[in-house]
Amino acid sequence: MSEKTRSRPAPRPGSTPRNRARWAGALAVLIAAGSLVAVPPAQADDSRPSDSELLAKCDNGTKKCVFHPSGPMTEFRGERRQVGATYPNCTSLPQRSSRSWSETTESSNSVGLSMTVTVGYEGLVNSFTTSITTSFERTWRNAHTESTSTFVEVRPGEVGWLTRSPDMQKVSGTYELIFKDRFHGKRYWYVPFEAEGPVGTSSMAQRTRPMTEEEKAAWC
Repeated sequence: MSEKTRSRPAPRPGSTPRNRARWAGALAVLIAAGSLVAVPPAQADDSRPSDSELLAKCDNGTKKCVFHPSGPMTEFRGERRQVGATYPNCTSLPQRSSRSWSETTESSNSVGLSMTVTVGYEGLVNSFTTSITTSFERTWRNAHTESTSTFVEVRPGEVGWLTRSPDMQKVSGTYELIFKDRFHGKRYWYVPFEAEGPVGTSSMAQRTRPMTEEEKAAWC
C-alpha cells in the first residue's frame, strides 16, 4: 500500500470543526449572559414617585413647598345641574310655589386629590391657599354650599325644575418641593398642578316641559 492510500485515523467525537464552532458559540453566549447578570439593577430609590406621593410630602419632610402659578386666574361657568325635585302641575291652573334646595360644589385638581378631606395633605392645602392669596389677593374655596328658596312657575299639565350653574375659578402652575433629605434620590422635585374651585356664586334658571303620559299616570 502506497503512502497516499494509507488510511487516516478516525477523528474523535466532538473534535470536528463544526462541533468546535458550536462549542465556541455556546461559550460566547454563556459569557455574554454572565456579563448581563453581573450588571447591578437600577436603584429603586432613583425612580420617580407619583405626583400624589410627592404632594403628600408637602410640609411633611420638605423644607420648602410652594405653588407657583404660571398665569392669571380665569373664571368660567360650571356645569349646569338640576337642584331640588321635579315639580308637576296636575291642576287646570298655573302654579307658583317656593321650593327650597341646597347644593355643594367642591374643588377638583389634575392630581385627583381631595382638597376638602385634608388628612395627610394639610401642608398641600395650606400651601396652595397661601400661594393663591399672595399671588392673586383673593380667596380660594375648596368647597362652597349654597342653600336658598326659589319660586317655580309651572303651567297646567307641565313639569318644572330648577337648574344651577356654579361660577368657577381655575389656576394652573407648578409645585416646587425642596426636601431636607434626598427623596427618591433627589432633593428638588417639581409637580405640574391645575385646580378648579367654586367662586361662591351661581346662575339659576327655571325649566318646564309638558308631562309625558307615564308621568301623568304616576303623578296625577
